[in-house]
Amino acid sequence: MMMNSKEFKLAVENLSKEKGIDKDVIFDAMELALTSAYKKNYHSLSNVRVDINRETGEIKIFSYKTVVFSKEYEKEDGVLEKEIITDEDGNEVEIEKEFHFDDRIHITLEDARKQVPGIEVGETIEKEVTPKDFGRVAAATAKQVVVQKIREAEREIINNEFSDKQDEMVTGLVAMEDVRNYYIDLGRTQGILPKNEIIPGETIKMGSSIKVYITKVENNSKGPLILLSRKHYGFVKRLFELEIPEINEGVILIYSVARDAGNRTKIAVYSENANVDPVGACIGEHGSRINRIIEELNGEKIDIVKYESDEARFIENALSPARNLHVFVTDEKKKEALVVASDEDLSLAIGKKGMNVKLAARLTHFKIDVETIEQAKEKGISIYED
Repeated sequence: MMMNSKEFKLAVENLSKEKGIDKDVIFDAMELALTSAYKKNYHSLSNVRVDINRETGEIKIFSYKTVVFSKEYEKEDGVLEKEIITDEDGNEVEIEKEFHFDDRIHITLEDARKQVPGIEVGETIEKEVTPKDFGRVAAATAKQVVVQKIREAEREIINNEFSDKQDEMVTGLVAMEDVRNYYIDLGRTQGILPKNEIIPGETIKMGSSIKVYITKVENNSKGPLILLSRKHYGFVKRLFELEIPEINEGVILIYSVARDAGNRTKIAVYSENANVDPVGACIGEHGSRINRIIEELNGEKIDIVKYESDEARFIENALSPARNLHVFVTDEKKKEALVVASDEDLSLAIGKKGMNVKLAARLTHFKIDVETIEQAKEKGISIYED
């Protein structure tokens, strides 16, 4: 025996609780490891299987032989043996191969029935071959294989935990950093927050709690690769869902988000309930709700825009803080629009380095050209000012 069976069972139970791995996964790994250890250390060329009693922890090794019709079976009839293999695509395929009697793995039906009356061809007959000193020899060999299987099981658990969390926001702890990245502790694993994905101007402190948006979850041999961001427009969307109960409950809906991280975000919201003011609800009393979001975004400006089914009105709203605009949808199919602004509102509509109109275009999914009243007149468009 390897060890006291009660001690072994207790060790498996403790490992299962500590790592959160199903006990059967550990037992299966142990059986595989001990099979390899037995074959290696006892030069076994026969078929063997290891059996671990899940209730008692007792370990036994059995040598088994497959019952065949006779030693001369293949010589008389040229019979082919069938075997199941796995092809390159992972599919199970049945193949045929020549049968050769080997007394290390085969036993004739005649001899088998002397030991087990009524046994049939294709069944197996076995005997226990557990060595007295197997525990000492097998422990060291089995350890490495078991550890590997446990790592694989842990990776599978982590993969399952994060596979459906792409495009979601999570909270973690800033654990480490190097030249390019911050490493965020997410519990069972770490995520990577590249330094070019933080909000420009913000300071990340080691050991601090931080909200991050999962942009990518990719499984590989070392476990899941989880890429994080605080610059992604989806981060703002998830913050609104977190801070605005009406959005979380579906009373207010987010139509779209456009963001220039560290500078300005535009978010379009609406409600199918005529009694709900979607913009006002997002701002909150005395700006309480929106201020919490702005604080998380390191002071980034946020324009909350009311989505309108009337495209011209929606474009006008999206160009906030500019006012008194005249919007013409010039091509419905190509989604192109012309916006005419007074001299006073032109710079606001375009924004610094053209960012306001760029964000409005992303928000509305329209190509937007902004011109002065004089430029519009030159194209034959008359604007009647109040």
